[in-house]
Amino acid sequence: MTLEAEAGRGRPGQTLPRSYLGAGHSVRSWLLTTDHKRIALLYLGTITVFFLIGGSAATLMRLELVTPPGELVSADTYNRLFTLHGVIMVWFFLVPAVPATLGNFVLPLAIGARDVAFPRLNLLSWYLTIAGGVLVLASLLLGGVDTGWTFYTPYSSLYSNSYVTLAAMGVFVNGFGSIATGINFLVTIHTQRTRGLTWMRLPLFVWSLYAVSIVMVLATPALAVALLMVVVERLFDLGLFDPARGGDPILFQHIFWFYSHPAVYIMILPGFGVISEVLTCFARRRIFGYEAMVFAMLAIAIFGFFVWGHHMFVSGQSYYANLIFSFLSFAIAVPSAIKVFNWSGTLYGGHITFEASMLYALGFIGLFTLGGLTGLFVASVPIDVHVTDTYFIVAHFHYIMVGGMVTAFFAGLHFWWPKITGRLYSESFARLAALLMFVGFNFTFFPQFILGWMGMPRRYWSYPDDFQVLNVASSLGAVILAAAYLLPPVYLGLSLWRGKPAGDNPWDATGLEWTTSSPPPRENFAVLPVVDTEPYAYHADRVEPHRRGDASHRAVSQSSDPGDDA
Repeated sequence: MTLEAEAGRGRPGQTLPRSYLGAGHSVRSWLLTTDHKRIALLYLGTITVFFLIGGSAATLMRLELVTPPGELVSADTYNRLFTLHGVIMVWFFLVPAVPATLGNFVLPLAIGARDVAFPRLNLLSWYLTIAGGVLVLASLLLGGVDTGWTFYTPYSSLYSNSYVTLAAMGVFVNGFGSIATGINFLVTIHTQRTRGLTWMRLPLFVWSLYAVSIVMVLATPALAVALLMVVVERLFDLGLFDPARGGDPILFQHIFWFYSHPAVYIMILPGFGVISEVLTCFARRRIFGYEAMVFAMLAIAIFGFFVWGHHMFVSGQSYYANLIFSFLSFAIAVPSAIKVFNWSGTLYGGHITFEASMLYALGFIGLFTLGGLTGLFVASVPIDVHVTDTYFIVAHFHYIMVGGMVTAFFAGLHFWWPKITGRLYSESFARLAALLMFVGFNFTFFPQFILGWMGMPRRYWSYPDDFQVLNVASSLGAVILAAAYLLPPVYLGLSLWRGKPAGDNPWDATGLEWTTSSPPPRENFAVLPVVDTEPYAYHADRVEPHRRGDASHRAVSQSSDPGDDA
């Protein structure tokens, strides 16, 4: 790769700000910023707050389940707790976690651009997320919602006396933020790539953002329609879902899951890209099967639209529909298996070092694989009939979304933290947090597979005495998991004041984002890069371990002619 001056905007001798963080310190400068890097940090702060709220609800639920009779809160309060937990964690943490934070920060840098295609739309998407979150939190302060995060009709549209309308409108507004982000990323990837960065030279993280943006743009309107229909039936007493007036409550499930199963891939697809970047860096090896990885991500994005019916095997839909959705659900496991196989192939023969982000990535592979294998159980109609609405489903979902997505988020956050802040964190504490997260997660959720197989239903505030031992084990695991989640804000926060300077490329990584300063200047690059090599140009025969803070290996070199055309 080479660096050349920007076409038509070559400004020899111009001094760019050393850091985007120094471009104004007032609250106004942050709230009105159009810099993708600052918007990423605004998102990071926002999802952290929502994570704490959703996690607090989960903590109360696990405390409630320590004893069988349900002595801590009432049944109605418990219903509102798991609804709050689901709504907050799904739509205000998991969906925006990687795309809106790490994706916003890294995407323009990774493709050699100065910003996203629509900077103002980028800021608007954050404000839409905030507006939606305010509506949901307002419903909490007024008394909460008792329908579950799925808002199943006709209870949500006709019978619930909780603040369904306010919460549904909050998710509705937030959905437009997702659509805006998806459109922005798609246009950015198509139009802002630097010269020489062809489609088959894109980093896999960029490909994952491209795939997830397709899903966000095409699937999110279905959720908006479903929630709007619930609100309209509640406000205007229409018979959309009321069977007594010719409505169809199953229609809501079809529309809702047409979005919500692709939404699983909105949450996990960016994680695939993060893990690919981390594994190649710390295995010092070119990604195994790059093209297969690309097509696997695109296949997951496309085929994710055809499997929503496996959530409805017990809803009364046609036996033939059950058969077709079961087959498609097994089929979509193939591209996921390709990715795990290729990650394993990347590790094989590599010179692996165990930095914290690598530990998170390895933990992701184990947890996601177990979650994916149990997904084959629920894709089978007879088994799904047995475990539907039990804790088996809770465990499966959390192995994918929390064990997978949250672990991938932490892997990416630790990987790009030196680029974001210009500071190094404590590797010892970071490795401890990664290990605690893996142990605590399995301790929390693996017992729930057993509970579900034994027949314990989900969303119940009390249970038979026979299930107490496994519930106590799950709650103790949640304590370990909570400690693992609380550690990173501490040592990452301390790194801002006490961390050593990171250098431009502390991991000796490839990728355009590592060729600019840490933290980057406002305009990302003093001169725009030109790409002339394949991605992930690591060499497995480089046996010497890279050193933190050593930026001697560079993926690009500075051109001596500032007038070259980019």
